[in-house]
Amino acid sequence: VCCLEMTTKRKLLGRLVPCRCFRGEEEIVSVLDYSHCGLQQVPKEVFNFERTLEELYLDANQIEELPKVIHVLLGGARAEPIPDNDLSSLPTSIASLVNLRELDISKNGIQDFPENIKCCKCLTIIEASVNPPVLMDPFELIHFFFGGGRLVKLRILELRENHLKTLPKSMHKLTQLERLDLGNNEFSELPEVLEQIQNLRELWMDNNSLQVLPGSIGKLKQLVYLDVSKNRIETVDLDISGCEGLEDLLLSSNMLQQLPDSIGLLKRLTTLKVDDNQLTILPNAIG
Repeated sequence: VCCLEMTTKRKLLGRLVPCRCFRGEEEIVSVLDYSHCGLQQVPKEVFNFERTLEELYLDANQIEELPKVIHVLLGGARAEPIPDNDLSSLPTSIASLVNLRELDISKNGIQDFPENIKCCKCLTIIEASVNPPVLMDPFELIHFFFGGGRLVKLRILELRENHLKTLPKSMHKLTQLERLDLGNNEFSELPEVLEQIQNLRELWMDNNSLQVLPGSIGKLKQLVYLDVSKNRIETVDLDISGCEGLEDLLLSSNMLQQLPDSIGLLKRLTTLKVDDNQLTILPNAIG
């Protein structure tokens, strides 16, 4: 029986990944892949490799709880990918992962975050999409992360399918945020705080309840990608022309009857999707 697995994604990196039947304690093992193994808990044998282990993949299992000593195993980890499990909380020991840069807890049942997660000051990517309504109100949850200037180095924030309706004003402190995914939530209007996140390059707000794409969007000069498809948008403001760096604009599946001529001023635009609307004519400025 072969005791080595290599997933398609990691095959590109050319690394052999021991599976859970591997028992060579004397071997130098830096990567362990337990993805799609039907596990209900983190295998105890992984701690045999705690001195050399650099990456541990536990995605797509049924793990309900992470061991309190997970920081011993992942002390030098830069990424902790544990999506698609049954976690309802994170151990407080996660605060000991001072080098942690990426945290993927999507597709779990996370209901709360330990207060001391704010000690993970190196976090630049948080993927928390597709979790149930948390014990804290979504507004309070976001404020918990970003209030007082915590996690100001964050570059990527994924918050799809979290029943969000608004964002806290404190998010303007995320001066390095480049990608924000708010798709599949309950926004009825564009959050005002977005216009203050000047370095934002990618914004997903698809599958919400927006009725207007306001002029404030034009203040995002660095924006390259904007997805507001599958909303209820009836009007796109003239000031969208302010998004001078915009390359991709997705307006599919809305209620648009017309587009502003100012779209023609978006000189870098290469992709414009307006299918499934009520348009009868396109602006001459589009050419």
